[in-house]
Amino acid sequence: MTLNLCVLTPNRIVWDSEVKEIILSTNSGQIGVLPNHAPIATAVDIGILRIRLKDQWLTMALMGGFARIGNNEITVLVNDAEKGSDIDPQEAQQTLEIAEANLRKAEGKRQIIEANLALRRARTRVEAVNVIS
Repeated sequence: MTLNLCVLTPNRIVWDSEVKEIILSTNSGQIGVLPNHAPIATAVDIGILRIRLKDQWLTMALMGGFARIGNNEITVLVNDAEKGSDIDPQEAQQTLEIAEANLRKAEGKRQIIEANLALRRARTRVEAVNVIS
């Protein structure tokens, strides 16, 4: 039995095919979804989506949004998404280092909040590249 997974951003379809299971980062922690999962709607956190196809695991960096699960269909609508295989490891690491430096230099609540958000995004992209399943 399989699940149909569709990952959408405002301007493109990132993924639309059948999968065996997923592990999704939500605002209340990670959830695993197998066929016949109970119907839910949840907020999606900045984090990694793990996708199992047969015996292979793939990763995707998600940048926050919402997910709806029901009738063996998963629809994930996020601000942005990148497949781990599409992320350049050197560029992701550079972005992480810049984000860390920007956080150290941040002054005032707004700059600190924005710098922390950029840091979380950068860490997620690096993690999506480095996850070995």
